[in-house]
Amino acid sequence: MGTSAQAILEFEVRELVRHRGLDPIAEPQVVARLVDEAVGDYRDRAITAALPPLGDVAAITRTVFDAVAGFGPLQPLLDDDTVEEIWINEPGRVFIARHGRSELTNLILTAEHVAELVERMLRPTGRRIDLSTPFVDAMLPDGSRLHVVIPNITRRHMAVNIRKFAIGLRSLDDLVGVGTLPEPAARFLEASVVAGLNILVAGGTQAGKTTLLNALCGCIPARERVITVEEVFELALRVPDVVAMQTRQANLEGSGEIPLRRLVKEALRMRPSRLVVGEVRQAECLDLLIALNSGVPGMCTLHANSAREALVKMCTLPLLAGENVTASFVVPTVATSVDLVVHLAIDARGARRVREIVGVAGRVEGDVIETSELFTARRGRLERGDGYPPHDERYEAAGIDVAALLGRRVAAV
Repeated sequence: MGTSAQAILEFEVRELVRHRGLDPIAEPQVVARLVDEAVGDYRDRAITAALPPLGDVAAITRTVFDAVAGFGPLQPLLDDDTVEEIWINEPGRVFIARHGRSELTNLILTAEHVAELVERMLRPTGRRIDLSTPFVDAMLPDGSRLHVVIPNITRRHMAVNIRKFAIGLRSLDDLVGVGTLPEPAARFLEASVVAGLNILVAGGTQAGKTTLLNALCGCIPARERVITVEEVFELALRVPDVVAMQTRQANLEGSGEIPLRRLVKEALRMRPSRLVVGEVRQAECLDLLIALNSGVPGMCTLHANSAREALVKMCTLPLLAGENVTASFVVPTVATSVDLVVHLAIDARGARRVREIVGVAGRVEGDVIETSELFTARRGRLERGDGYPPHDERYEAAGIDVAALLGRRVAAV
């Protein structure tokens, strides 16, 4: 930028921030006032001094603010509600996802600029990335999830991915409004959460699993104590009694790591009425199954291509915990611990849709867990199936007539 007006203003505002000991990320309103003052002062000086022209005042004010208190040229993309995800493959190739489809932007960065942005994003999180820890997951102030990989894990450049928080989709009613699922399915899921059924939310990457899980958590009765455990904070529960925990990286000496398995175990010591695991990926699946099997209602998400595959994966992941864990133990445990599986997918137009809701009967036939089809996609719409959910008694105890809710009754499982 050389001696452009923008470069001069950025330098002056950074000096003011440093001199006053401000944290630009934590105190954006203060920085915004400093930028306005600096731009006004620059305009006054430009009348008598040989300064570069200011140009569009509103545009340069926003650019300077984004550079000092935001994330520079990425900030307009972060502020754009239509952008769902941002990723940087290399400094000159910045992509976004909009309505489920990827686009190459015209944004050109430098390697130094990318490294500076990553450092700024990680600074308030307490997480780090270096040769000993070449991967990092963190949460940005707006709730977006950051993932970074550095060379030489990547070939040449940092790979940066920012998955934005779904603004405005906080309840099942919101999801009904955007067509993720129909009203009858939403009311059934709401009743199932209130009744304390164990729910597994499955789907592919960016299918909307965390958004749906967050909406389901909004149905948890206010009297319950909820413990959430996640790799990185993503859930935003609105219940009054909630404790949220996230994993921790090892320190520079290689100690102090807190994995998800440890958090699940600790959660059981905290008197939970409900346990929510952000995403199950590895051996922590065993600890979750043990918790659910001990009577603590819970919910979690899982990557899978269908409800059936989600159950198969739930039966496979616990085997990673050690040779003493066998399928003969895991399969019946999954069958009796998981009550409902909700599967989401992205359709051809990039819209996120619930594709099926199945009930798990608790029975196993030849290592295959029996399921019942509660809702299924037909002709592009989620319609009521012929199945019936398990645990009549839990709905009844919660004062819910599940037969009337589903509209018709078939043989109970």
